[in-house]
Amino acid sequence: MNSTYEAPRRLIKTPDEIEKMRVAGRLAAEVLDMIKPHIKAGVSTLELDQICHDYIVNVQNAIPACLGYGAAPGRAAFQHSICTSVNHVVCHGIPSENKKLKNGDILNIDVTVIKDGYHGDTNMMYVVGGETSILANRLCKVAQEALYRGIATVKPGAYVGDIGAVIQKYVESERFSVVREYCGHGIGLTFHDEPQILHYGQKDTGMRLETGMTFTIEPMVNVGVWQTKTLGDKWTVVTKDHKLSAQYEHTLLVTDTGVEILTPRPEEDLSRFGQ
Repeated sequence: MNSTYEAPRRLIKTPDEIEKMRVAGRLAAEVLDMIKPHIKAGVSTLELDQICHDYIVNVQNAIPACLGYGAAPGRAAFQHSICTSVNHVVCHGIPSENKKLKNGDILNIDVTVIKDGYHGDTNMMYVVGGETSILANRLCKVAQEALYRGIATVKPGAYVGDIGAVIQKYVESERFSVVREYCGHGIGLTFHDEPQILHYGQKDTGMRLETGMTFTIEPMVNVGVWQTKTLGDKWTVVTKDHKLSAQYEHTLLVTDTGVEILTPRPEEDLSRFGQ
């Protein structure tokens, strides 16, 4: 018997909500495109954060969702508008004036924008200086392809487990590993909602996908082991073996015929998804 369950009705977005999600997603993608020319050797990750913050607040008239998010016992709220994860940092990297980029670094910028109450969440990798090692370059390409293969499984009647199964199979076939402690998530009025989108697992398990659901897929792919550890700041997550990590993310909508990517970027060829 399949281990599956139905989506709560609250997870199904109305046409009006979907349109607001499209706007928020477009704004988030614009931030990743806007920041590209500023990513170069000698620039600090704090400078990138300040540029993104000013753009979201003053140009987009929107709200950076990460700023002030996630306070918990023993952990202060996140104090910046983007996450900047460099090289062996898996996710939740904290922008810092002391972290200056170097040519050959690989950098993930993760941004979530709130517009009219709805969230758009996306991230991508950048290569500082345009050139990096063969291994780092291949890692970034595999992480992006893993995302696309996960997206390609999304359609009404499919299961959350289908996404993780195809991602895990592909990544491991490339002799990399998939982080298991962190996952994609439902999104809308709430930043992190059901369902959890694991990037590993078995087909035909988990919640069944239905038209109108919105969620992220965001596989984190490591060169070495999949295990991670969290630093003393309670936010920064690094690979346990300090080998490189890469990640790509999109916010998605399940449509009647398949999937719509709500956070498309200009340089992406999304023809395989009908976009």
